[in-house]
Amino acid sequence: MATFSRSFRLLKCLTLPILGVSLVCVTGCSESGSTVPDNTIAELPPDTGSHEEHAHPSEGPHHGDLVELGNEEYHAELVHGEAGSVTVYILDSAAKVAVPIEAAELMINISHDGKAEQFKLPAERETTDPEGKSSRFSVKDEELASDLDSHDATAKLVVMIDGKSFSGKIEHKHEGEHTHDDGHRH
Repeated sequence: MATFSRSFRLLKCLTLPILGVSLVCVTGCSESGSTVPDNTIAELPPDTGSHEEHAHPSEGPHHGDLVELGNEEYHAELVHGEAGSVTVYILDSAAKVAVPIEAAELMINISHDGKAEQFKLPAERETTDPEGKSSRFSVKDEELASDLDSHDATAKLVVMIDGKSFSGKIEHKHEGEHTHDDGHRH
């Protein structure tokens, strides 16, 4: 009987601390958790539209292809049309508003068929741009326009904005291609 008594005492000595710690953990967890009563559902915070700030249109305001510059600090819109005209507009981070910059020109670097070429597009100030700044850069060059339409060409836009060099890959959508949600051809 003495052995049973000693075993029971040992079991009691071990069980009480374990129960005490368990009780503190369970009680602590329920008290430190949410203050929402068990019978109600917490409401989610209102949608502030923060994901909308990063949503960009599939094309620029002039219906051209968009080029991301930097970490979406700016965008460029590439428009090329009749008789080899190629125009680039510098836009804000949302790709909606023109941003006049001090650069006298920007570059388009293209490589295709194992050759690399560089084309300069001089500033062509819009009437709304302040003196000494331009948001539009344009050139009439049929070779550049043709190269931009080539399926095997890779092109990059390079521009200096406020003393910092920005570059972005030009991903021209060719006739018949669709973007993920635009629903129409370019």
